[in-house]
Amino acid sequence: MTRPDWWRGAVIYQIYPRSFLDSNGDGVGDLPGVTARLDHVASLGVDAIWLSPFFASPQRDFGYDVSHHTAVDPLFGTLADFDALVARAHVLGLKVLIDQVWSHTSDRHPWFLDSRTSRTSTHAEWYVWADPAPDGTAPNNWLSVFGGPAWTWEPRRRQYYLHHFLTYQPALNLHEPAVMDALLESGAFWLDRGVDGFRLDAIDFMLHDPRLRSNPPAPRPEVMPAKLFGLQRHVHDMLQPEAIGLLGRIRGLMDRYPDRVALGEVSSQPGAFARVATTTAGRDRLHMAYTLSPLRGGFDWATITSLLRDLAVAGEGGWPCWSFSNHDVERAVSRWAPGGTRDPAFARLLMAFLLSLRGSVSLYQGEELGLPEAHLAEQDLRDPFGIAFWPEFRGRDGSRTPMPWQAHAAHAGFTTAEAPWLPVPAVHRSLAVDAQEADPGVLLHAYRRFLAWRRTQPALRLGALRPLALAEPLVGFVREHAGERVLAVFNLSDRTVLLDLSALATVRPLVESGFAVALEAGRGALPPYGVLFGVLEFGAPAAEGTHGLVQRVLAGAAGT
Repeated sequence: MTRPDWWRGAVIYQIYPRSFLDSNGDGVGDLPGVTARLDHVASLGVDAIWLSPFFASPQRDFGYDVSHHTAVDPLFGTLADFDALVARAHVLGLKVLIDQVWSHTSDRHPWFLDSRTSRTSTHAEWYVWADPAPDGTAPNNWLSVFGGPAWTWEPRRRQYYLHHFLTYQPALNLHEPAVMDALLESGAFWLDRGVDGFRLDAIDFMLHDPRLRSNPPAPRPEVMPAKLFGLQRHVHDMLQPEAIGLLGRIRGLMDRYPDRVALGEVSSQPGAFARVATTTAGRDRLHMAYTLSPLRGGFDWATITSLLRDLAVAGEGGWPCWSFSNHDVERAVSRWAPGGTRDPAFARLLMAFLLSLRGSVSLYQGEELGLPEAHLAEQDLRDPFGIAFWPEFRGRDGSRTPMPWQAHAAHAGFTTAEAPWLPVPAVHRSLAVDAQEADPGVLLHAYRRFLAWRRTQPALRLGALRPLALAEPLVGFVREHAGERVLAVFNLSDRTVLLDLSALATVRPLVESGFAVALEAGRGALPPYGVLFGVLEFGAPAAEGTHGLVQRVLAGAAGT
């Protein structure tokens, strides 16, 4: 029987359907293609899948511009195909989460088509409309994430409408209760069909300041950025505290169905970790949330040390979900690899660190293969974000290229079409699933072994996290649950680092993790990008507590 809190410590595999597998030869992945490859996902040992949008859409933002919340876009298949996917996933023991885009719609959505006609139409107040300034310009200074003003003029209503993203993604007015009622009704449609939960897109954008006050400026950077969104403090166009009430309504919907879960996406605006805690603390909030904040920074010692410190400050009131790669950002092994290295040990370190943090985890398709970011030519781009900002920003296409299934097949086995919607980079062929299946020493098998071992470690799935004060280049923490203490130490450098843990009563290395570090009398060496997992066994209770003792002992443990 499934635990009601099955999502705590769960590992969720994100699938971007249009790039997973094409079953009908049109060059675009689809729902039957996802179903055909669910055995691969289940073989990893993950708990659930998260499907990016497959709903009816003009596809101008590749599904995140929804034109019908309860219809499957023919590009991806039919409702029967979706039902078959859910049924197969459940047979394999996989939960199914689907995206819900509730902060905006497509400008082709029937709600917007009606809303734009007049100020007295049925859906007149379902979107954010405002009169122009006296000189005809936009109502305020709000900016779109994707560039330019966040307002577009609509001549039919003689008003501007708000769009936080692309101009054809008008923002819903969630101050209007009827809008939330309709969204919750569409959510119930999918829950009734057996989905196990939702990933809620862009929850920081769900509400705006109803007074439409302009945002204050942010501190001026030394170099003018290509994307001007960062020049404002976004205190009025997003991040409204009243949104907590909306999250409570969503939780109320989920609680009507046994064992269902809501995962929120929190932006990388300042205070992200605190918002993750706030939005998930209590039974009237979301079950868990993740932030894009870690995806924006580096993976150097100072950044990771600061990350762990922020986690300690945020406390343990909520439940985070961690993601290092997804469909919106450069793949982690490219974004964070020191000097552009493709050292397999670095990919293993990322895997171990991600899967050891307190909370649940989201893996992005291809992450288990160590896929690097695809570098596409300008003519191959499909993402309007990247096309607009090329070459300073190359957009999101580089993380959305097709999954490589077969190293020697056309288009790596993704499609039988003459050309897929995005090209398969040559460097991905050697990392294809079939090539890695044949080699037990590669990353794919490391993921399987580590995930299987992680299931046996309640401290890693459910425990508290105590950051350690370690000298550069080491970072680490202790995970503690029900009296069990697991020590995790990571070498972020490309050189061997010595450890001296002799002051601890016992550190028993957990070689079953796949990371073998020999300790003799508490002393040993971490190889480049090496990882140590060990059980802490104290001979007697430490008066200063686990955290105090381990921090004191390890604070000066690193040496060369």
